Amino acid sequence: MVTGQAIEQVFREEYGRAVSVLVRALGDIELAEEAVQEAFTAALQRWPEDGTPPSPAGWIITTARNHAIDRLRREAKRAEKHAEAHLIYNAPADPPDDRLRLIFTACHPALARHAQVALTLRLLGGLTTAEIARALLIPEPTLAQRLVRAKNKIRDAGIPYRIPRDSDLPDRLSAVLAVLYLIFNEGYTASSGPLVRDDLCTEAIRLARMLRALMPDEPEVAGLLALMILSAARRPARVDRSGALVPLPDQDRSTWDRSAIAEGHRLVRECLRRSRPGPYQIQAAINAVHTDAPTAAATDWPQIVQLYDQLLAVSPAPIVELNRAVAVAEVAGPEAGLRLIEPLPLPKYHVFHAVRADLLRRAGRTEEAAAAYETAAGLTANETERDYLLTQRAGLAAPNQ
Repeated sequence: MVTGQAIEQVFREEYGRAVSVLVRALGDIELAEEAVQEAFTAALQRWPEDGTPPSPAGWIITTARNHAIDRLRREAKRAEKHAEAHLIYNAPADPPDDRLRLIFTACHPALARHAQVALTLRLLGGLTTAEIARALLIPEPTLAQRLVRAKNKIRDAGIPYRIPRDSDLPDRLSAVLAVLYLIFNEGYTASSGPLVRDDLCTEAIRLARMLRALMPDEPEVAGLLALMILSAARRPARVDRSGALVPLPDQDRSTWDRSAIAEGHRLVRECLRRSRPGPYQIQAAINAVHTDAPTAAATDWPQIVQLYDQLLAVSPAPIVELNRAVAVAEVAGPEAGLRLIEPLPLPKYHVFHAVRADLLRRAGRTEEAAAAYETAAGLTANETERDYLLTQRAGLAAPNQ
């Protein structure tokens, strides 16, 4: 007996593939989505009785193609529509490049970043409008309008459904990777509510795996996948049984996912062999050093500082400098870290104030630390982070009067 849950799993895994095939054949994202959704509706009706077909993806693509043909024929008032339906029927089935084209279409630079994220989750992940709205913490009608506007822009601006030329690929690929990383980060440390959104982390990793299969020779793709896997491996230890945040030094490393860590390390070693370092690869290497240490005290902080030096060279940014200062503080003490972070232009970034508070606490500057914790707590909408910061504030010795 085929269950609705099993069909939903096929939907998650095959939706993007089916849509990409139909988009290539139709040249119309909206019509492709409708046809694929009709195919899955048919699957819900037929598979529980008929059983799962030998090739679920092939069944969905064929059924969706037939739905599209039927619709075009019903709407046809000119011979061109019949010819269009004939082309769809005879379109070749699912070359892997179809999904790659769809990724680059969803992440086209003409679209705003929030639209890129939403379209990627919709077209490649198969998430519903309601699911994406919940994931991005925006009202469903707002999200629906964004998706419609993005699809209309693709259509009206004639944004091509294709893989960029080699000369354009580095810049365009960076946008794709940034979108996947944004999705993962929103899951890893949600912008509000609970600390972790496992569904978004899982979806980002799934999409990164797909991109890795489609572009196996791109080291930054492997680097991003490694970074996500190594970060996600620590998820079980990031909160305690009560749901309170547990910082990295205090985490129970026995709960880390060792098989995921081994996979992440393999990917990092593969990147190192290619000798084409990029920001995601370097961040993955930093995470590899963290996950290689059996205890917090055994962490190779000098190596992490060196890796942050490399990261600053290829991708300079205040947040990278902030993270490097944390590593420097572990090597040279909290005052050294404070000297590095004080000039950084990050007044609205809660992590800046949280790091500053921790370094001030370690340096014995209690009153300043208390104020910094208060500021950090006021800047985050994540309940778990805010509770942790206020608990740290409350645990300080009373400031001198």
